[in-house]
Amino acid sequence: MDLAQPPRVALFDGFALDVRHTATVLASEDLPRGAQRLIAHLGLCGRPARGAIAGQLWPDVPEDHAQGSLRSALWRVQKAVPGLVDVSGGALALAPGVRVDVREFTDWAHRAMDPLAALDDRRTPDVSLRGELLPGWYDDWVLLERERLRQLRMHALEALADKLAAAGRFGEAVQAAYAAVRTEPLRESAHRAVVRAHLAEGNVAEALRAYTAFHDLLSQELGVGPTVQMTELILQAHVRLQQAAR
Repeated sequence: MDLAQPPRVALFDGFALDVRHTATVLASEDLPRGAQRLIAHLGLCGRPARGAIAGQLWPDVPEDHAQGSLRSALWRVQKAVPGLVDVSGGALALAPGVRVDVREFTDWAHRAMDPLAALDDRRTPDVSLRGELLPGWYDDWVLLERERLRQLRMHALEALADKLAAAGRFGEAVQAAYAAVRTEPLRESAHRAVVRAHLAEGNVAEALRAYTAFHDLLSQELGVGPTVQMTELILQAHVRLQQAAR
C-alpha cells in the first residue's frame, strides 16, 4: 500500500472507500455488504478482537458461522484493497495511515471542546455539517455510534460558538451555533448559544428574535416553554434594551 496516498474511509452520509493510490472511490455498490460492515466496524471501533467483531457483525448466527462470515468478509476486503486491514494476533484493525472521516471529526470535536485549545484551527469542518452516520444501517453498534456522534457534534458546535464569540469572531460564532440548531432544532442549549453570540456582539434585537422563534417552536411542537436558563439569558437582553433607551 502506498502510504503517501493512504485510503480514506467515509462513513458520514453513507459508506465510501477512497483508494487514493489507485485514484478510485469504491461506493457501497462496489463492495459486498459484509466487507463494508467489516471496514466500517474497524473504522469506528479501533482494534477489536476477532471474536468480538464476529459477534457484533453476525449476532444472530452460531459462533462458528459468524467466524466463517468474518473470514469471508476479510478475504473480500483484502482482495479489493490489499493491505487495508492489519491482521495480527487475534485482533483486526485498519492499517496505519488509513484515514477515517469519523476519527477526523472526533479529533476536531474534542479540540473544539477543549478550553485550552487555540482557535486558529477551530473552523467548522464540512464533515460536521453533513448527515448522519451510515444512514440506512440499523445494526446496534451503528445506532449507538450514530447517537454518540450526534451528541458530540452538537456539544462541539455549541462550545465552538462560545469560544468564537469570546474571541470577537461573532459571525463565525453565529454560524456555528446555527449549525447546532440545524442538527437538533428543539435543542435549547443550541438556541442559547445563538442568543449568547448575538448578545456578545451587541445585537440585542437579534437575540430577542432568536428567543421568540425558539419560544414559538417549543410551544407548537411540545406545548412547553423555554427553561429558566433561557429565560434568565433573555432577561439580560431586556435589561440592555432598557439601559440603552435611557
